[in-house]
Amino acid sequence: MKQLFTLMLGSALALGAHGQTNTTNMLNYPSTKKGTVTDTYFGTVVPDPYRWLEDDLAEDTKAWVTEQNKVTQAYLAKVPYREKIKQRLEKLWNYERYGAPFKEGEYTYFYKNDGLQNQAILYRQKDKGQPEVFLDPNKFSADGTTSLSDVSFSKDGSLVAYQISEGGSDWHKLIVMRASDKQTVGEPLLDVKFSGMAWKGNEGFYYSSYDKPKAGSQLSGMTDQHKLYYHKIGTSQSQDKLILGGADFPRRYISAYTTEDERFLVVTAANSTTGNELYVQDLSKPGSRMLTVIDNFNNTHGVIGNAGSKLFIFTNLNAPNNRVVQIDVANLAVSNWKDVIPETEHVLSAGTGGGKLFANYLKDATSLIKQYDMTGKLERTIALPGVGTAGGFSAKETDKELYYSFTSYIQPPSIFKYDIATGKSALYKKAGVQFDPSKYESKQVFYTSKDGTRVPMIITYKKGTKLDGSNPTMLYAYGGFNISLTPSFSTSNIILLEQGGVYAVANLRGGGEYGKKWHTAGTKMQKQNVFNDFIAAAEYLISNKYTSKERLAISGGSNGGLLVGACMTQRPDLFKVAFPAVGVLDMLRYHKFTAGAGWAYDYGTADDSKEMFEYLVKYSPYHALKQGVHYPATLVTTGDHDDRVVPAHSFKFAARLQEYHKGSNPVLIRIETKAGHGAGKSTAQVIAEQADKWAFMFYNMGITYK
Repeated sequence: MKQLFTLMLGSALALGAHGQTNTTNMLNYPSTKKGTVTDTYFGTVVPDPYRWLEDDLAEDTKAWVTEQNKVTQAYLAKVPYREKIKQRLEKLWNYERYGAPFKEGEYTYFYKNDGLQNQAILYRQKDKGQPEVFLDPNKFSADGTTSLSDVSFSKDGSLVAYQISEGGSDWHKLIVMRASDKQTVGEPLLDVKFSGMAWKGNEGFYYSSYDKPKAGSQLSGMTDQHKLYYHKIGTSQSQDKLILGGADFPRRYISAYTTEDERFLVVTAANSTTGNELYVQDLSKPGSRMLTVIDNFNNTHGVIGNAGSKLFIFTNLNAPNNRVVQIDVANLAVSNWKDVIPETEHVLSAGTGGGKLFANYLKDATSLIKQYDMTGKLERTIALPGVGTAGGFSAKETDKELYYSFTSYIQPPSIFKYDIATGKSALYKKAGVQFDPSKYESKQVFYTSKDGTRVPMIITYKKGTKLDGSNPTMLYAYGGFNISLTPSFSTSNIILLEQGGVYAVANLRGGGEYGKKWHTAGTKMQKQNVFNDFIAAAEYLISNKYTSKERLAISGGSNGGLLVGACMTQRPDLFKVAFPAVGVLDMLRYHKFTAGAGWAYDYGTADDSKEMFEYLVKYSPYHALKQGVHYPATLVTTGDHDDRVVPAHSFKFAARLQEYHKGSNPVLIRIETKAGHGAGKSTAQVIAEQADKWAFMFYNMGITYK
């Protein structure tokens, strides 16, 4: 079954150095040298004085990072309740957390974290026997920053291939192991990136990677040629066979998986994060060639299962909200596609399990689940525990039951056991976090954006909260890459809610909440719609007295970091605090680093046309900063090992922000060492970062944490 899814460089007298003293808070920002680098776009000269910060491995950049962290940590250390918040978070985090179990061979496997362990441990048990540790990522490194990123078992469960990430890097090490005695097989595969693992019996598996660039290089040449390899068990990586990719088939992303019966190899190929080609190969016929299902990037597709030679394909071709079709490999022409689950008004994702099709619909950003037989006959709408997010409706063909998770902004994630035949759900594991949902409420509202578009937002707060404009509020959003923000519980947010605060999540255009049209409305030269939606959300919260400008913070990561950076530069008067995290902040050069070239579908590039350049430079946070402006209190966050959205974005933005900012609000950068884009952080790292965030926010809002 498959489912879609600072330096003081020598001295402060260095040529071009700048420094700023915050007289109110007595902040002395590190002096940062300025270069004379410029770029010319369609006749317009654009200075880039902090270009040198793009080399994150250079000694002067490392020194700058050290000095910036010193200033930031010194500021945070003066917050009188910072340690109290951290202690409260440690107490809140200290409960057992489970992942949904899954069956492989003779064993049932599940992830569990006892509470404050840095990484969750993978356990297994046979029948009703005692669980045993199968893989413990906490033993991968002394500081807990090496994580388990992906695990894949052969069909009979006798072999397992797993990937590990060091310091949050996207470059992984792949290890093969016998499940019976947990002994490694052969040598690890190195420098694997953006890869799944598709088994072919017990003989070997398919995986993807790039040619690793020279040490220290952040340029994106590697992302132009993703390559699909076949690795035969027991052989060296140098002997791996190139299946697809490279100079003869240049694609930025190539992914492969096999159908559950391992008859078909399914390959998706793409040059951006939206749209893909689709290929299949019949592995039951030695020497069979790769067959083309779709040979363009106009839409998104994937095979979610098969019945013999018939494939079930999930697609948005001629269906912006997605559908499931059936096709026989004997005739793959689109004209022969037969609807099994037609498109509806709600955005669809789909999976298979127990001989059934499961349709997970988004109804105003919340889950609606329906079960169909394999012909597309509706069997039932599955009763969920409430309004929120349900995930995990997938299983093997022979399974009689599956496990799914359910969560919302006030419902800690719980795992339910679902009987496929009867449609009955039973609670399997309940989260043990110290939180009483009955004391809080979470409601959905709809507000109007600048152009009249109706946008949903979910607002969460303690029952009885007075709407008098005094409540500390965190507004969060993403708005890009067809990603949908659905309700999910956050242990960290308890800190805000316990203080009588408000947590609001806006479902902006650019996301996937309402299908392809909603996504497209927030891309390229329509990207300003996303920022307008976010600004309108803030204005709604203020006009409806949830909060005020002096009590409003905005937060977002990655593309959401761009969102925060753009909005705080466009409307610095509207927010008191800003948290741009691992953000895409230099929109003229983003496509020149690591995976950035693949984001052009959403953003466009400054090289495309004069019009596109002028659009990008206008909102690019790094370029939109203006001298003498009073910006919100800002804590930029990034990781020194982030090789997806490289830290140069945050470094350059923070340097210019400190240069241009006028006023008493602190504008700081917090750079996590041995950390990447977000995934794989240790529990200790997460708690420390969240404690710093809430301390910074409350302190700058004049709130005393109780």
